[in-house]
Amino acid sequence: MTILRVTAEIFARFPEAVLGVVIAHGVESSGEDAGVLQQLREEEDRIRGRFAGMQVSEHPHIAPWREAYRAFGAKPKDYPSSIENLVRRVLKGWTIPHINALVDAYNTVSLRWVLPVGGEDLEAIRGDVLLTFAGPAEAPVRLLGEPEPRAPRDGEVIYKDDTGAICRRWNWKEADRTKLTEGTRHAFLIIEGLPPVGRHLIETAAGDLAELVRASCGGQIRTALIDREHPQVELDG
Repeated sequence: MTILRVTAEIFARFPEAVLGVVIAHGVESSGEDAGVLQQLREEEDRIRGRFAGMQVSEHPHIAPWREAYRAFGAKPKDYPSSIENLVRRVLKGWTIPHINALVDAYNTVSLRWVLPVGGEDLEAIRGDVLLTFAGPAEAPVRLLGEPEPRAPRDGEVIYKDDTGAICRRWNWKEADRTKLTEGTRHAFLIIEGLPPVGRHLIETAAGDLAELVRASCGGQIRTALIDREHPQVELDG
């Protein structure tokens, strides 16, 4: 049995953090789904309209992540949260590239709700997954797009399994080892919220993502919520 758990230390520092989890088994993530890609392009257009005349850093769904990053010693200017990075890319006029059906789905939902969303291949996970603070002797990890492995810094927030970190600086960048690919058949996707984002919005976004994955990838899909009162969820089928 594989567990995803947020440690007590994280909730002590960020007591109102909420995670929506979409667990997907037996999915088909290869190829392009025209419907999902159309929705992704529509959300890119909506982002350009919604952020017209607005400072990205001041959006109420983005500013809390900048504060959280500062709290564990990361400069948000140098290491933007995944949602800030995604929005800034769109506002520069870039088109979010097709990766695979699962990634297309979570990028669509991330833009739609202006929330960080990520995902991991369950078959690449070793042991349980923790959202926790990095210790002083974490194993080096090669992140997406980086040529060499580097160890997380002591005190930063990471997702990790028994092998090492699978995402650094909370949701800044994921490890290459557990990335979603066209061959992924079993996965978990995570939507993250800090106040003012609360339980209801995360539940709604998780349901939206579950339906998009089900429509584009098939499989057995379920959702769960993690908060201070319910700090873990089973990831097996």
